[in-house]
Amino acid sequence: MKPIAQIKEPITHEMELFEKKFHLFMSSRVALLNRITHYVVNRKGKQMRPMFVFLVAKMVSKGEVNDRTYRGASVIELIHTATLVHDDVVDDSNRRRGFFSINALWKNKIAVLVGDFLLSKGLLLSIDNNDFDLLKIISVAVREMSEGELLQIEKARKLDITEEVYYEIIRQKTATLIAACCSLGAASVKPDSEHVERMREFGEMIGMAFQIKDDLFDYGNEKIGKPTGIDIKEQKMTLPLIYTLNNCSEKERRWLINSVKNHNKDSKRVKEVIQFVKKNGGLEYAVTQMKMYQQKAFDLLETYPDSPYKASLEIMMNYVIDRKK
Repeated sequence: MKPIAQIKEPITHEMELFEKKFHLFMSSRVALLNRITHYVVNRKGKQMRPMFVFLVAKMVSKGEVNDRTYRGASVIELIHTATLVHDDVVDDSNRRRGFFSINALWKNKIAVLVGDFLLSKGLLLSIDNNDFDLLKIISVAVREMSEGELLQIEKARKLDITEEVYYEIIRQKTATLIAACCSLGAASVKPDSEHVERMREFGEMIGMAFQIKDDLFDYGNEKIGKPTGIDIKEQKMTLPLIYTLNNCSEKERRWLINSVKNHNKDSKRVKEVIQFVKKNGGLEYAVTQMKMYQQKAFDLLETYPDSPYKASLEIMMNYVIDRKK
């Protein structure tokens, strides 16, 4: 059985019901909007975020979920989808998960409006049901994701990212949303309990490991859905490169910075940078840090008794760093 199927097994019923509820939550009186949201829903990814919500909820409550759990999963998916739609506009991207993006098919103006619609749907779903604790969790995540993106843009201009700043960027950009999923799952069934913060931290640790794994793909040769060296071409300072910059001679450092700043569109030069990072231990260091975050997540999970939901979360944690794309 594939890892995703294994992970989903103890929440198969919940995920099927979630699909139906999510369709209802996305509905609108505007035909064009319904056509676009239908297109979005039918091209969904692995749905890891709702899976985190249901698995955590069931783990901390001994197998129980409620309407708040479904709303929490729907809110996170609505807002995550909104950010993806907006990201494609910002990045001028024509593809998403192998399909045309909304901005490619319906132009930027409609894509931005659809993103706004999904965002407002998510907020109203919480407000209309007085889920203010869940709304606070997701609102903090949206704020941090925006700050993380802007911090990365600001630092990319100067290429002066330290390892500490890098961790803060990926914590805000990626880990905060997974942390919100896990926190929402716990809060939906055990509001105001110690589980909410513990599961937030658990999700954050997984998110950190997930993003470091993503950064490592830039140095791989496998067909992974994004071309090798794209982060360097976009002047993104990732952990393997930051480590190498901090552990080479001044002359090599100047060459690396010059390469990323002024020669990032030169494929030959980008390959040379990749080889230099590999040769100087950048990848090994990043793998070590990724496994450290994974272990911290395992340690937090160990405080819970064994259950099918805990077992699925453990598979998820291994999948995050073993995945091929």
